[in-house]
Amino acid sequence: MDSLSQAVLGASVGGAVLSRPLGRRALLGGALLGTLPDLDVLIDYGDAVANFTEHRGFSHSLLVLLPVSLLLALCLSRWQTQIPLRRWWLFTGLCLITHPLLDAFTTYGTQLFWPLGDPVAISSVFIIDPLYTLPLLIAVLWAVAKPPAGRVLIGGLAVSSLYLAWSLAAQYAMTQRVMPVLAERGLSQAPRLVQPMPFSTLLWRITVLGEQQRLEILTGILDGDAPLQVEAFPRDTQRLAAIRALPAGRTLLRFTRGFVAADEQKGRLLATDIRLGLPGLHPFQFVLAERQPDGWHPLAASQRMPRPMTHPEAWPALLARTLSQNTLWCLSTLSSPGKNGCPLTGAGVDPLAPAGMAEHPLP
Repeated sequence: MDSLSQAVLGASVGGAVLSRPLGRRALLGGALLGTLPDLDVLIDYGDAVANFTEHRGFSHSLLVLLPVSLLLALCLSRWQTQIPLRRWWLFTGLCLITHPLLDAFTTYGTQLFWPLGDPVAISSVFIIDPLYTLPLLIAVLWAVAKPPAGRVLIGGLAVSSLYLAWSLAAQYAMTQRVMPVLAERGLSQAPRLVQPMPFSTLLWRITVLGEQQRLEILTGILDGDAPLQVEAFPRDTQRLAAIRALPAGRTLLRFTRGFVAADEQKGRLLATDIRLGLPGLHPFQFVLAERQPDGWHPLAASQRMPRPMTHPEAWPALLARTLSQNTLWCLSTLSSPGKNGCPLTGAGVDPLAPAGMAEHPLP
């Protein structure tokens, strides 16, 4: 999640545990501990793909944070001896581990059990969601103004936790809504990702990987009985195979669970994490290799492409789509479809629309 959400979560937890003996200092300490795991962004792992996949690694691992929290508690118990060690450990432990637990609800992926297992990505909340953050922010501001306010902080934590539970229920409901369409296409068992669109859990994006194409479906809580609009994007199996043959490519495929698009631009092999962002607006795109007469040659160090920019007019259109004011909206263009459907994919509102003609070009 974003830094503000993590800071107010840490402050809320810290204040709920120690606001009575420490007052506002518990809020400040909790906020600092709540943002501490994200300092791993300062570490350079050698290339762009490694920096991308190692973020939320050891610093977000419960196997690391629990012993670190105990060491911190031992140090703090010598500073404030009137507070028992177990209370300090509850403070440091909860402030630290709630950070990766919250991150695990997003799509990026959090290595909760590093160095064991794969990243955990529940994908039920967007990385910035005001409806999650506001209850915590209000509670923290109240506690700053009128400490200790332990009950208010606990109330904020309860409301935000209920919102996470709601996100799981909404994710399940959206999954069930699209399953008949996927069954019609023989894709009910295909890899799929069901995640919210930016800033709320009202509008959801479903990405499904087929053998030759991927499907993108937008559907919302407020859509009612509106027909599902399916956009189809071809998958370049040859370039995907080239990505899979590269060490950095295999790392990226494992981290994203295969949700990668392949493209070639000016003789360079590009790999795009299609989980994050939108078609044509994916923030994580990497150059992995250059074409030579004898095939693809990997770069000494992978490079990240510049982050694409969204046209300002897309945000009002997204809000209208979120509120179901316009249920026909093309992901490929961030606009309403024309007479022939979504122009870059050829898909209309028919759930069994034909496969797309061309993937949205990379910037």
